[in-house]
Amino acid sequence: MAELGAVGHGHAFGSSLGGSGFRKGKPVDLFLKRLTDVAVSVSMLVILAPAMLLIALLVRLESPGSPFFSQLRWGMNGKKIRIYKFRSMRADLCDASGVAQTVKDDPRVTRLGAFLRKSNLDELPQLFNVLMGDMSLVGPRCHAIGMLAGGVLYEELVPSYHQRHKMRPGLTGLAQVRGFRGPTDKVSKAKARINADLHYIENFSFILDIQILIGTLWSELRGGKGF
Repeated sequence: MAELGAVGHGHAFGSSLGGSGFRKGKPVDLFLKRLTDVAVSVSMLVILAPAMLLIALLVRLESPGSPFFSQLRWGMNGKKIRIYKFRSMRADLCDASGVAQTVKDDPRVTRLGAFLRKSNLDELPQLFNVLMGDMSLVGPRCHAIGMLAGGVLYEELVPSYHQRHKMRPGLTGLAQVRGFRGPTDKVSKAKARINADLHYIENFSFILDIQILIGTLWSELRGGKGF
């Protein structure tokens, strides 16, 4: 998986969604990508339905409020989409804007929420987003509107930022497989993450998606790195 290991060095992307650095991919790749999204999301939602119901119940029992958390985020072509997760924080401390990023040992996170985030089980409801076509299994991670990187708006820090929205956001992506996870408190980490996203956009193929899914599965089997 050499493609996954080498960090992208950036590309000549324009600041608008009409830049010239994007390779759309063959129609068959896009067809297989969407077919896989639908098949996997339907299968997983059916298989995991009992576990998801149990998680929702446990979240509700641990702290008052809805077991689900929703937030507006960037979708494909700059469209704003609403994504869903299991609530991992106290309802009265949740940040609907997403500007206040979660940090290690965040006091807002509940005990069950910490486990859900560590295992990434909090993101299971996003399978509905994948099924509806707002998201994909693989793609640049779905960012909150107004997300900060190193205390600066992503759009200001990286002029080509919105190029990453030329494809559906993903449950996982090349940046995550390369280890760029967690809060973007450092400018260098933020830029490296966007470079990985842009590298994926420019070099998209169905085979690359499969490599990323395998890499993600391997990472999760080793314990995951969420918090």
